[in-house]
Amino acid sequence: MTTVEQPLDVLLSDGTTVQLRQIRPDDAAAIVAMHARFSERTRYLRYFSPYPRIPERDLQRFVVVDHRDREAFVVLAGDRIVAVGRYERLGPGSPEAEVAFVVEDAYQGRGIGSVLLEHLADAARRYGIVHFVAEVLPANGAMLRVFSDFGYQVQRQYADGVVHLNFPIAPTEATLEVQRGREHRTEARSIARLLAPRGIAVYGASTTGQGVGAALLGHLRDGGFTGALVPVHPTAATVAGLPAYPSAADAGEAVDLAVVAVAPEAVTEVVADAAKAGAHGLVVVSAGFAESGPAGAAAQRALVRAAHLAGMRVVGPNCLGVANTDPAVRLNATLAPVLPAPGRVGVFSQSGAFGVALLAEASRRGLGLSSFVSAGNRADVSGNDLLQYWQDDPGTDVITLYLETFGNPRKFARLARRIGRSKPVVALASLARPPGVGDAPALDAAAVSALFAQSGVIRVDTVAELLDVGVLLAHQPLPAGRRVAVVGNSSALTGLAATACAAQGLTVADGYPHDVGPRATAAAYAGALAASAADERVDAVVAVFAPPLPGQLTDPEADFTAALPDARTTGKPVVATFLAGRVPAGVPAYPSVEEAVRALARVTAYADWLRRPPGVLPELDRVDRVAGQSALRPEGADPAALLRAYGIDVVESAPAGSADEAVAAAERLGWPVALKAAAPGLRHRLDLGAVRLDLADAAALRRAYAETAPVFGPEVLVQPMVPPGVACVVELVEDPAFGPVVGFGLGGVATELLGDRAWRAVPLTDRDAAELVDEPRAAPLLRGHRGAAPVDRDALVDLLLRVGRLADEQPRVRSLSLNPVLARPDGISVLHATVRTGAEAPRPDTGPRRL
Repeated sequence: MTTVEQPLDVLLSDGTTVQLRQIRPDDAAAIVAMHARFSERTRYLRYFSPYPRIPERDLQRFVVVDHRDREAFVVLAGDRIVAVGRYERLGPGSPEAEVAFVVEDAYQGRGIGSVLLEHLADAARRYGIVHFVAEVLPANGAMLRVFSDFGYQVQRQYADGVVHLNFPIAPTEATLEVQRGREHRTEARSIARLLAPRGIAVYGASTTGQGVGAALLGHLRDGGFTGALVPVHPTAATVAGLPAYPSAADAGEAVDLAVVAVAPEAVTEVVADAAKAGAHGLVVVSAGFAESGPAGAAAQRALVRAAHLAGMRVVGPNCLGVANTDPAVRLNATLAPVLPAPGRVGVFSQSGAFGVALLAEASRRGLGLSSFVSAGNRADVSGNDLLQYWQDDPGTDVITLYLETFGNPRKFARLARRIGRSKPVVALASLARPPGVGDAPALDAAAVSALFAQSGVIRVDTVAELLDVGVLLAHQPLPAGRRVAVVGNSSALTGLAATACAAQGLTVADGYPHDVGPRATAAAYAGALAASAADERVDAVVAVFAPPLPGQLTDPEADFTAALPDARTTGKPVVATFLAGRVPAGVPAYPSVEEAVRALARVTAYADWLRRPPGVLPELDRVDRVAGQSALRPEGADPAALLRAYGIDVVESAPAGSADEAVAAAERLGWPVALKAAAPGLRHRLDLGAVRLDLADAAALRRAYAETAPVFGPEVLVQPMVPPGVACVVELVEDPAFGPVVGFGLGGVATELLGDRAWRAVPLTDRDAAELVDEPRAAPLLRGHRGAAPVDRDALVDLLLRVGRLADEQPRVRSLSLNPVLARPDGISVLHATVRTGAEAPRPDTGPRRL
């Protein structure tokens, strides 16, 4: 929720930044000043009259609100208020409120109205307002479009010369789609302005040619930047042979980007100067910010705040820079003197030092780049922003990312899932996990890999593998399946390749590997490769070649590399390991067969993901979000009521502290019953004797209590017996990087020790839930292992979807465990549930748009 203490930075439709916050009483003078800047038409359309000045009584009512029944948000550009949006409840306790906006003329048509509407609707819903009403003059087409284009079901009536609008403000799939579409366009435009500037101001370039600033200016100049270069220097008339100016505005050029390499204490002055020149963004290469300690972190926050108030985005600080190889731009604002050749791969690196190595290795591999961004401390521009930009960039076909941490992992997963349908996303991201939230366990490496795969992201472990996969995606088609032909002239190499395929989950096609022998001619080798590429049983080709021994070939000068088939004609990917000769451009070459096969396996898994339907968020009956919130009372949660609100029924159990209490509970619940130790870790431990089943009468129950109480304590649970089934476990934990994730596995000590759990991030689609059921290694027990009847898989899928919906809608729930869940052919029974709550967990990818 927006508060006075927490103003928000938001993006407008042209990619510029403004600030949004609640109105304050001391805004009165700024409101009057804004009103004075309005045109007569703007005043008339807002107030239905000329309204030349604001009377004092109206002014006080405008700026003094209770932030509940009456709310108002202001939008600031710099230190000026340029827009106001407000709602006012129509009577005490009314579910309706009137909403209105006014935007200064110079800022109209830039998306401010839609941003204000999002935040006002979000604030109103928190206080029980469910409908907005508005009155708009027919001539105010822009305001009418704000409402009609938002996705709300707007009802219109025309009376007395005014259009009366009424619409529910509950978020829907339609409004969410509109909101995310606007988010995508604004974030993409903000990055486009950074990567294709008309002119660049460089701060910190010395006249001696030494230092970081001089290097950046030299790389821009020598790289052939097509726009204007403006060195900014306090005294020099020229720098690096270019005219220099004491202020960027003095150059008289259109400056869109400022490249900054000055001391941290001078950056604030640079921001102000760049803003006067009309810059849209800053690339801050300077170090000494958050990476240096608390004082640097404060300076970094001040930098971003000043830049956003001036309408600018920030790359960095402490970054390597940005680059764009488009011939129309030729931008090298990086510390790398030479960029890789132009290509169609976008690269994002969080680390500056890592970025230098990445660019050098990409150049050595012949991997052509479209654009490159090093985010450094990632104070503002992040990998998510670049995903938004690259999605529609016609010059980028493959996206590669180096990520040290996630700023907004939920958003990353959402964007990757959408973008991965049209462009592959390859990420080098650490599997090391910070501790879980509270006492929730941190996810293991396999779980984290599964969460990446859920979004279609190709996760790799090393720089070499990042480029291995990038080269393959850049030059080869995707495989249609997992069948691989291995062809070579060395039985050792073909055997290694076949073994690597099996280890990576690929299938060596029937009839392969095919060893043509060390004496095969280039023509024979070419024929074998061509035949494998044309083989209908083959989806991809692994070509290996070892240099023959002296005297083995009649034509030692033969070019075996020319034998490689052209994937453009075969439609099948070809990867090669040639220990002699230079593989032609366009065929990914790897120093070892293991690396070649590993890259192919990563790409094959991505192709498999593409072929599967994306899944949908299904409608669920018996879900009552409000009832779920009511069950999370401040004095303590009611787990049973919470689960019932999401259609999850738990078999009733009754606590008892003595044999007599246990018998009384059984009489109420009905015989036969189970007796279980009450301690959470013992309730399902049949193997320890902590659970006694099928107790048919009071005598059996008393006998069981007498045996268990001395060992496990007097506190027990009595529960009616249900039909037997396969014991399963459903978990919800709050991962510190991915947010709420749902896990599924089969019960039992062995599966717990092996970590046999499948995990997916919320929100869960129907496909996610189905994959959770099928993924554990012990899942065959659910499908009728060794003649047993298969369980009701649909019931398990439905349960997982309900847990996922609960996790998505109730951020106060920090962990949940359903253990055990008995799955049978005729349905499921949830025997026990544990719910832990806490302060509302942050959900940065929900709610209105913000940076």
